Formats: sequence, C-alpha cells, structure tokens
Amino acid sequence: MSLPYSPELDAALAQASLEVGLQEHYRDIVRPLLGVGPARWPRCCGGGCEPCADTLIRVARRVHELLGIEVA
Repeated sequence: MSLPYSPELDAALAQASLEVGLQEHYRDIVRPLLGVGPARWPRCCGGGCEPCADTLIRVARRVHELLGIEVA
C-alpha cells in the first residue's frame, strides 16, 4: 500500500529524488515504501543493485520529512 496520490506527494517525491540523486524513472519504486513503516523497507544486499535499497530509503525518508509525516 502506498500513500494516496496528491500533487503535494508528487512534488515531494520529485524534490526528494533530485536531492538524493534518484533518477526519475525509479520514482514509482519508492511509492510503496511511503505507505509502510521502516521495519518493512528493504535492506541493501551489498550486490551493487541500481537503485540500491539505501537510496530508495533515503528518498522515502525525505518525502516523509517534506510532507511532515512521522513514521514509527
């Protein structure tokens, strides 16, 4: 489950992606992370994946910050 669509969410996701350096075509991979807590986020496997789970998590955290959403 992800957060419901809104122009504010899209703007925050775009800004967070730019700040972290996540390419635009990967943004939809972040959306499911926004609706679940950090305990359910993927972890880096050390395999050199593109994008790395750590990058996706940084974007998700930044989106939450920009939208003022606190996650447990």
